[in-house]
Amino acid sequence: MSTKPEPLKPLRTWSHLAGRRRRPSEYEIVSTNLMYDAKNAESPFELGPNIPLSKWFKKYRHGSPLTGRDWEEFRDPAELTYRAYNILQDGQETYIEGLFDQHNELRYDAGLDTAWVDVLPRLYTPARYAFHTVQMASHYLVQIVPSSTIRNCATYQAADALRCVSHIAYRTAEVKKTYPDSGCGTAECAAWENDAAWQGFRALMEKVLIAYDWGESFVALNLVAKPAMDEALLRQLAATGRRQGDSLLGLIADTEYRDVQRSRTWSAALVRFAIERPENLAVVRGWIEKWLPVAEQAIDAYCRALPDSPEATTTATQAVHDFLRSLDLN
Repeated sequence: MSTKPEPLKPLRTWSHLAGRRRRPSEYEIVSTNLMYDAKNAESPFELGPNIPLSKWFKKYRHGSPLTGRDWEEFRDPAELTYRAYNILQDGQETYIEGLFDQHNELRYDAGLDTAWVDVLPRLYTPARYAFHTVQMASHYLVQIVPSSTIRNCATYQAADALRCVSHIAYRTAEVKKTYPDSGCGTAECAAWENDAAWQGFRALMEKVLIAYDWGESFVALNLVAKPAMDEALLRQLAATGRRQGDSLLGLIADTEYRDVQRSRTWSAALVRFAIERPENLAVVRGWIEKWLPVAEQAIDAYCRALPDSPEATTTATQAVHDFLRSLDLN
C-alpha cells in the first residue's frame, strides 16, 4: 500500500528570506541574493573553471584575503533601493537645476573675479576627469564584489560620481560662454595630465584602478582615495571658492557632499561587518597603511595650489584621518 506524499505548502516569500519569520522589506526583496555569478567559487558565471573570466573572478573575488563572511548578510544601513535612489536624486537634481537657473538669470558668472576665473580651468573644471576615475573604480566594484547588497551600494556610488562629472561639465560650458578665452572647455586635459596640482590624484587613481582584488579595491577607493578627493575638491576647493566670491561652487559641492556621507556610512558598515571576523582586521589595516601615504601626497599637491588657503592640506588630511578613526580599527 502506497501513501501519497504530503503536498508542499506554498511559500509566502522568497525561499532565502523565509527563515526570518517576518514579512521581508522592499529592500530585502529587491536587493538580496541576486548574484548567480557569485554562488559557485570554482565556476563563476556557471562557466568552465579554466576560462580567463572564471580565473579572474576566482582570484580577485573568491580568492581575496578578505574572507570568512557570508557577504550576502551585509545590509546597506540606508536600505536604499533603485526606486528610492531615483526619488532621492531627482530631488537633488531639481535643486541643482534651480541653482543654475537662478544664477543664470542674475548673470552670475559676469560678476566673478577675473583672477578666480583664471583658477577654474586649472583647479575646478579638470575635476571631471578626477570624478570620472571614481566612477570607473566604483563600476569595477560593481562587477567584482561578492554580494548583491554590496553591488547595489557601489552602483549608487558610481551614479553619484556621474552627478559630479555632469555638474562640472555644465559649469565648464557656462563659464566658457562668459569667458571664451579662459581655457574652460579646452585646457582641462592638459591640466589633468601635466599640472603638478593634479598629478598626485592622477597617480593615486591610476593605481586604484589596477587594484583588482575586490577587498583591496574597496579599501583603496572607499576608505582612502575617495575620501581624500572628496575632502580636497568638495570641501577645500569649495571653501576657497566661497572666499573668492564663488558661492555657487560651494552650494553645488554641499549637495554632492550628501552623497559622500551616504557612501561613508555604508563603507563603514561593510568594514564593521568584515572585521567581525578578527583575521580581516589586519588585512584592512594593512591595505589602509599601503594606500594612505599616496592619498596624503595627492591632497598636499592639490591643496597647496589653492589660492589663499594655507590650511587646506592640514584640514583635508585631518578629515580623512577622522573618518578612518571612526572605523575603530585599532
